[in-house]
Amino acid sequence: MPTYDYRCEANGRVVEVSHRMSEEILNWGELCSKAGIEAGDTPAESPVKRLATGGNVITGGVGSDPVPPCATGGGCPGGSCGIG
Repeated sequence: MPTYDYRCEANGRVVEVSHRMSEEILNWGELCSKAGIEAGDTPAESPVKRLATGGNVITGGVGSDPVPPCATGGGCPGGSCGIG
């Protein structure tokens, strides 16, 4: 399942969640429920927006390295993988 980053309009927090491409998260309450976090003082109906982020691409197979170079300090070309 793909992961997405959402930003809450009311509190400025960015939260990463995994869900189907067909799902849509519209407010802080839905986001907190999906992420398994407490809503805190932010009203549940506060709007959230999905951020345009470069997705993490995981490749596999014989002889492939499952850990991206940036996770081991090697850096990512263009810094776009979102790890590190």
